[in-house]
Amino acid sequence: MKKVLAVLLAAICVFSLAACQQAPKQAEQKVFKQGFDLDYPPYSYRADDGSVGGFDVEIAQALCELKGWKYEAVPFNWDAKDAELNSGSCDCIWSGLTVEGREDAYLFSKVYSNNSQMILVPENSDIKAVADLAGKNVGVQMATSALDLLESEDLADLKASFAELKVYETYTIAFNDLQAGGIDAIAIDITSGNFLMSNASGYKYIDEELGKETYAIGFRKGDQALCDEVNAGLDELVKNGKFYEIAEKYPDIKDYLVLGK
Repeated sequence: MKKVLAVLLAAICVFSLAACQQAPKQAEQKVFKQGFDLDYPPYSYRADDGSVGGFDVEIAQALCELKGWKYEAVPFNWDAKDAELNSGSCDCIWSGLTVEGREDAYLFSKVYSNNSQMILVPENSDIKAVADLAGKNVGVQMATSALDLLESEDLADLKASFAELKVYETYTIAFNDLQAGGIDAIAIDITSGNFLMSNASGYKYIDEELGKETYAIGFRKGDQALCDEVNAGLDELVKNGKFYEIAEKYPDIKDYLVLGK
């Protein structure tokens, strides 16, 4: 009897082992890591409770839901964006990233938004034109296209005319300093400026713009397959209405979006 039991147990073990070996492996869920500025509303932000939000964040989350990917937020200080991308900490930089002047640095997705660089001032300011910035203290966020523009050869004389160009970690901090009277004006993209002004009365843009630009998602140069997948996903989000459904929540942005138009 013992021999029979031993044979049966051995057979069961062999059968179980064979079944385990033949069981198909479940495919691992792809993780999509969105790198973004931790304080760049209305595009992206990280709240005090650790939650994340903003237009770009919501679109990335919708993309992951569409694709069946697991979403992972990678917020960082904007000046660290290239180090984060190149180290593999994130799959892309998706946070109101300007294309112009950066074409050689990234593989870009299709453009999803137009934008302009503007000068934001208090409504009672004596600054009416760009030339009036001479002798004034002007703020800008570090590592932004606005700073690149002001440091370009084309605007060298304008920058030299400032009393000071103050570079801030974020536009939120710069705007707080403008409200406190620490600076006279801010060089900022129009959609971010619109958001800041929507939460505080008494501010405006001067009529002249510093320049025009477009926004896209920045990938590492070799990640063409991922870029193509994201582009296809964006097209599908436009087609099924989700892209502009999310845009309705962000009035400071929606009029500048260009996908599907």
